[in-house]
Amino acid sequence: MTAATPAGPAAPAAPRAARPPAAPVRPAAARRRARRRPAPYLFVLPALLLFGAFKLYPIGSSFVLSLHRTEGGTQTFIGAGNYERLLDDPLFWTALKNTAVILAVQVPVMLALATGLAVALNSRLLYGRSVFRLGFFLPMVTGLVAYGIVFSVLLNKDYGLANWLLARVGAGPVPWLTHPLWAQISLGLALTWHYTGYNAVILLARLQSVPAELYDAAAVDGAGGWRTFLHVTLPGLRPVLLLTAVLSTIGTLQLFDEPYVLTGGGPDNATLTIGVYLYQNAFKYFDFGYASAIAYALAVLIGILGLIQFRVLGEKE
Repeated sequence: MTAATPAGPAAPAAPRAARPPAAPVRPAAARRRARRRPAPYLFVLPALLLFGAFKLYPIGSSFVLSLHRTEGGTQTFIGAGNYERLLDDPLFWTALKNTAVILAVQVPVMLALATGLAVALNSRLLYGRSVFRLGFFLPMVTGLVAYGIVFSVLLNKDYGLANWLLARVGAGPVPWLTHPLWAQISLGLALTWHYTGYNAVILLARLQSVPAELYDAAAVDGAGGWRTFLHVTLPGLRPVLLLTAVLSTIGTLQLFDEPYVLTGGGPDNATLTIGVYLYQNAFKYFDFGYASAIAYALAVLIGILGLIQFRVLGEKE
């Protein structure tokens, strides 16, 4: 038997030729995204064009118009003349005061009623809650002009249902729409009837998302219904209370349909709002420049009040 010969050392491998670095290969998905990059803008382009034509252009044109005075169908550039006129216009200040009174009285009352309604509609003790929710929301579906006409008939001094019911209990007729104070009360009643249920449904949606564990913890701590409402329900409703307050403020400052249909801004300008005064200047006196200045003053006022509400009611850091 021959002995195995020990293997010698391995010969060194021949060095490989250096290859040039390969160019980075872009994935197919990246190449497709690069080719499709303009596509999202093309899809958004129609919406942008419509927004520019029906929003941005009218806003800019209205501002330019507010710098002109319309006389006999001709427009004369007067700069800030229309805005200076606002400061000395007693009817504008009357309309602003009436709007402020509605905002300060009717909106808090409406939101308080809406909060109470939301709590009641969320109670397990209430049977047929869906029916009640629908019933309180239905006024919002009613057209503004339609329900304004209905209220003008109900509150008519001579043949209205309200005075007929008052006569049945021995009370005299109330001049709902012909006396300045009662006209403001009538306007507040109409607004409260129309918008309370709408705000209640918004608050109810938020209330249903408040964790039940918070109420259980409050019950364990011995908190009563009022303390639970103050320390659990109201903090839970805070973001939506801010939303409804801002929306109600904007809607009140733009108030037009109800006072125009119910009283036409009277009697004695008691229900003249900024919206009604703007309409009168634009389509009764055809002073579109001054009407545009009123619209921009109203927009600034809405912005200022909105910021104040966010500061006061917004979440604290």
